[in-house]
Amino acid sequence: MSHHFIRVTNLRYSYPDGTEALTGVSFEIKHGESVAIVGANGAGKSTLLHHLNGSIVPHSGTVNIGGLLVTKKNLSAIRRHVGTVFADPDDQLFMPTVGEDVAFGPLNLGLENVHEKCLAALKSVGAAHLVNRPPFRLSTGEKRRAALATVLVMSPDILVLDEPASGLDPKARRNLIDLLAGFEHTKIIATHDLDMAMDLCERTLIFTSGALAVDGLSREILTDAVLLEANGLELPLSVRACPVCGRS
Repeated sequence: MSHHFIRVTNLRYSYPDGTEALTGVSFEIKHGESVAIVGANGAGKSTLLHHLNGSIVPHSGTVNIGGLLVTKKNLSAIRRHVGTVFADPDDQLFMPTVGEDVAFGPLNLGLENVHEKCLAALKSVGAAHLVNRPPFRLSTGEKRRAALATVLVMSPDILVLDEPASGLDPKARRNLIDLLAGFEHTKIIATHDLDMAMDLCERTLIFTSGALAVDGLSREILTDAVLLEANGLELPLSVRACPVCGRS
């Protein structure tokens, strides 16, 4: 399996109540790209991410990861290459200790040197000191680092993150941005934090009502106030005029 692209073609998905979450979405992401997925609440961002690792199977259309279609029979292979960090870290941390959470995936796959791999993953996110801590006693920032380690220990080619900065204080948010900036993975980040998108992603996709409305360079899209407002978004704080002096 090659990990050099993600190709989504005419992807459609509706929830059981008939709500259309994705309405014919198509795009391609090349190996090594960092791409932000942005849009107002209910735009389809999280639903799209769940399709990338097979948590949701398309009603129609296709998701192709490096030449392998995301189907039920391919889920095991897909999930070895696509690491997903959920919006709520409590959905990912369920073992008595952080170390056991990080070891869960490698042990289930029968990998060797699991202890060393776990420590390396925790060190890579600055969380080695949490190895013996119970997840329920961690701060939000610590939980997010631990959840990220549970994904990185599997050495994915593609890193998918859903609202990674949600609930973090300013220092923890900056630490996370600096951490993610150092990763060479293909990164797909769904976020309401447009400043984070500016910092980490050279490309941005705007979703509106389940459709891909805009696809282009972050530095152009995220500085266009009219375009953002038309899609229910606002300029990132970093590019707004100063409320005191009026300068950029």
